[in-house]
Amino acid sequence: MTGDFECDLLILNAEVYDGTGAPPIMADVAVAGDRIAAIGAGLTLSAREVVKAAGLALAPGFIDVHTHDDLAAMRVETSLPKLSQGVTTVVTGNCGISLGPSPLTRRDTVVPPLDLIATAEEYRYPRFGDYLDALRQHAPGVNVVPLVGHTVLRARAVEDLTGPARAEEVEAMRQDLAEALDQGAAGLSTGLAYPPAKAATTSEVLTLVGEVATVGALWTTHMRDERTGVVSAVAETIDIARRSGARTLISHHKCCGEAAFGLSRTTLAMIEEARGEIRLDIDVYPYTASSTVLIESFARDSRRVTVSWSDPHPDMAGRDLDEIAAFWGIDPMAALDRLRPGGAIYHQMDDDDLERILSWPPSLVGSDGLPRDRRPHPRLWGAFPRVLGHYAREQALLPMAGAIAKMTGQTADVLDLPDRGRIAEGAFADLVLFDPETIRDAASFEDPVRPSIGVRAVYVNGRRAYDGETNEGSACGRLLARSG
Repeated sequence: MTGDFECDLLILNAEVYDGTGAPPIMADVAVAGDRIAAIGAGLTLSAREVVKAAGLALAPGFIDVHTHDDLAAMRVETSLPKLSQGVTTVVTGNCGISLGPSPLTRRDTVVPPLDLIATAEEYRYPRFGDYLDALRQHAPGVNVVPLVGHTVLRARAVEDLTGPARAEEVEAMRQDLAEALDQGAAGLSTGLAYPPAKAATTSEVLTLVGEVATVGALWTTHMRDERTGVVSAVAETIDIARRSGARTLISHHKCCGEAAFGLSRTTLAMIEEARGEIRLDIDVYPYTASSTVLIESFARDSRRVTVSWSDPHPDMAGRDLDEIAAFWGIDPMAALDRLRPGGAIYHQMDDDDLERILSWPPSLVGSDGLPRDRRPHPRLWGAFPRVLGHYAREQALLPMAGAIAKMTGQTADVLDLPDRGRIAEGAFADLVLFDPETIRDAASFEDPVRPSIGVRAVYVNGRRAYDGETNEGSACGRLLARSG
């Protein structure tokens, strides 16, 4: 500190949610540098910036446990979808897809779904550590927790992605993974539902997850099946977690297709029982539509399919598949094939399953937003305020304090992020100031690129990163690499 100021920021008379799930308290919060210096009523400290927060709530910055922001996080100007929701930390590299190490050592093209996050030109990092170095150099707009993707490792090592890996190919993946973990990867993600990883055997996955467990890192998984086979997919996940000893997170848990509706009763019971002996968690996004690359089986199971991007036909983004097929005078599946490579939004889940998973106390919240999509799913801009506004305040599905804990303290615990996700003296000053009476998502399927309502200010590592309308233009985030 310089001059006569005792702190850098003083937020007065806020309704403070500390991230533990406890009821809020009325308090002042002082920040010095990048840390919370004091919490209490009637603080009389002098400060460089004083914010009068009467009528507003103050929470730890939200942690988006499931993103595809590997590239977006490297640019301050592309951090607005997250900052405008109150998100201060993102986990990248999910679903087996990460920006490093480059998957192009064996192939000239980017195999789907790796094209969800980057082009061939953007996959420019030969080693995972090169990607982390680039993040450090760019100083991201939000904090970044980086995972390395199994599908990327598979594309580098496996000659025939439609079949199981040979022993020497598994060993090559293991060596790449060990190097990435040593360089700072927070863990490994798998995307076993996608064609390039679908043929991976349980043994292959277990070998790699065992490497993760050896160093105490995290395994996250887009499971092999989220449809009628979701129960067996959960069973496989539990088996691998138990045999490896790895901390495990099931990504965007859901039950897709009408034949799978209601199976969340069974899967949650299985997960609850397994949690008695292993570290097993789940995350969920607050929508009954998913979004990924164009996949025929997904389209057949959906009530409605909307194209989110198409390289050969970019003008079709935002139009429904049935409408495109009628326009071209062909079958919808033929239209889907003509649109590739591309992506879509699939309306294929049931409200009861979503609400059951979201209200389950241990579940975490992730957006699973896709920044590269020309016409993105609204979760990219609205997931976190939607939980607070629609599900907590309007539907009373869960208490506001519990909803905030799912996005902050609980997530920090699962990620083993010390001094984040809490409003406590000495914790990092990642903070979101919002109006609890008005906060809600504004992004919709019809108009998906809209900032949420009610977020007044966001601070990342003690610095104001969002003022309620725009990001502040400064890179306030940090790389939160695994340190050992």
